[in-house]
Amino acid sequence: MKRLYDSSTWRKMRKRQLARHPLCSMCLARGRHKIATVADHKIPHHEDVELFYDPDNLQSLCAICHGEKRRKEHGGLYMGCDINGMPLDNDHCWNKK
Repeated sequence: MKRLYDSSTWRKMRKRQLARHPLCSMCLARGRHKIATVADHKIPHHEDVELFYDPDNLQSLCAICHGEKRRKEHGGLYMGCDINGMPLDNDHCWNKK
């Protein structure tokens, strides 16, 4: 999956999504105006390439709302950190090179 997020196609899609929709959609639904930093897949793609690259499956979120959404998708569990404070979630940006 890491390769999908490292692709130039994904980087262009992410940039286009955030340029077209610069505000967090979840915050907007709550009446707030916050800059989005994450191009999120509305429906988790589970490495389905077609769903991953579907621009209609994207929404712009701020980091806080994205974290909320991910926790809900994982059954409310917070992925946590290791003893050194590094995120255990392999998809966390700190675990990507």
